[in-house]
Amino acid sequence: MKRLLTLLLLALAFAGAGAKEAAPLAEDPVVEARLLAISEEMRCLVCQNESLAGSRAELAMDLRRELRTLIKQGKTDAEIREFMVSRYGDFVLYRPRISPMTYLLWGGPFLFMVVAVVVLLVYLRRRNRAVAGEVQLSQEDERRAEALLKGEPK
Repeated sequence: MKRLLTLLLLALAFAGAGAKEAAPLAEDPVVEARLLAISEEMRCLVCQNESLAGSRAELAMDLRRELRTLIKQGKTDAEIREFMVSRYGDFVLYRPRISPMTYLLWGGPFLFMVVAVVVLLVYLRRRNRAVAGEVQLSQEDERRAEALLKGEPK
């Protein structure tokens, strides 16, 4: 038992001896910072609900590699966005531009809300008219109804 414990302690002591210093994640931190900023604004075309920066899909990795190349070529952020939109359409942007093609996308939620409020108001008015339109009992009918409820004969 002592030997086993000694061997285990020796193994743990020498386990760190073979470790190497971690390699930097990026060749150029400035390029990577720009890449991250741009790719956070782009949608992964495979995952669709994830940003390009956070996606682990192969296509996302290829697109990040392409973005990195464009950054190294000296393209501006606007030029890179335009390149991506021309290639993949407005869908690639998390916040698509307002254009005739995206009017429904931007205005749709507000339009839906207006339609829902109108439908609700129409429903409530019809319901109130139905309640208000109920027949009112005459005093004689009310007396007879009270007598029936008390169990008195007609």
